[in-house]
Amino acid sequence: MARKRTLIIILILLGLAAVAAGTHVGLEAWREHRFLTVPPEQAGHDVLFRVSKGQPLSTIARNLKKQNIITDTRRFLALAVRQGKSQSARAGQFRLNTSWLPDAVLTELTSTPGIMKRIGFREGLNWWQTARIAARADMGTVQEFDAAVHDRDLLQRYGIPADSVEGYLFPETYLISPPARDRAKVMVATMLDQFFAEAAKAWPAGLPPRTKIHKAVILASLVEKETGKASERRRIAGVFANRLKRGMLLQTDPTIIYGLGPDFDGNLRRSHLKDKTNPYNTYMHPGLPPGPICSPGLDSLRAVLDPEPHNYLYFVAKGDGTHHFSATLAEHNRAVHKYQIRRNRNTYRSYEKKDASPKNRK
Repeated sequence: MARKRTLIIILILLGLAAVAAGTHVGLEAWREHRFLTVPPEQAGHDVLFRVSKGQPLSTIARNLKKQNIITDTRRFLALAVRQGKSQSARAGQFRLNTSWLPDAVLTELTSTPGIMKRIGFREGLNWWQTARIAARADMGTVQEFDAAVHDRDLLQRYGIPADSVEGYLFPETYLISPPARDRAKVMVATMLDQFFAEAAKAWPAGLPPRTKIHKAVILASLVEKETGKASERRRIAGVFANRLKRGMLLQTDPTIIYGLGPDFDGNLRRSHLKDKTNPYNTYMHPGLPPGPICSPGLDSLRAVLDPEPHNYLYFVAKGDGTHHFSATLAEHNRAVHKYQIRRNRNTYRSYEKKDASPKNRK
């Protein structure tokens, strides 16, 4: 009788356990369904959410839970594993919403670049002009950009044989996800990456030694500042090549202006042309200036690698955005008289990317 009673009790307990297990499975299924189909908030509101580089998904999930973007970290991690996205979260800032379902949140974090900032830099800007644009776009202060431009680690990483990355901040329109820290350094590194990607187009057989690249960038920066006409770049590069071969001074105003620095007031004086203390004074110092004076575009870089063959040694702005080229000083002086001394100041215009470069003293 006792054995029969014990058997009944065991059967009852097994039944209860089965019911409990079934209830648990049902409850888990209900919770999983609710997690996947019911957002944290019905109305919802936007949340700016940041993912740091290299941040594990477990940390990301905890932060999502803290900001009420998801309701269950464990289930979110399991969802990512099921979809093969557990290692796919991207670094950046994302605009999420508390009314989103977990699948939408996971897709946003793993399949989109997040909030992207569009920043455009045109050809012919020097580093401090570039820094001001970056600062206005909230990509670091001018002071932080200054530090990044002269950062020894970046210079060594990219093999730039100079004390700054001037000339290598490639002019382009960038879409970038602003990082939480070191924004100026990230912006500079992004522009350097772009430079070397573009340089590979100029040297399709392979990049030459960095010293050769640097010399080309210096010369290309001069071409960039001297003309905005694509048709003139190779011709102006040819003028510089001819003058360098003959040992002539380059005598280009933009180099002097660069040497005067950010405080230049726009008025280039005769005293500036005679100032030997300015290392960028190509009226006084032979050869190329010590470094690039701006960031040239790919067309200017290609121009100095393949300058137009001719016998021109001089050029002067005509006032319509183009130049008159001369092979002799006598011809050049006549052109200066025609296009500069007797110019119509109401209609004359020089190339807009120059700070001040009348080109009447070549």
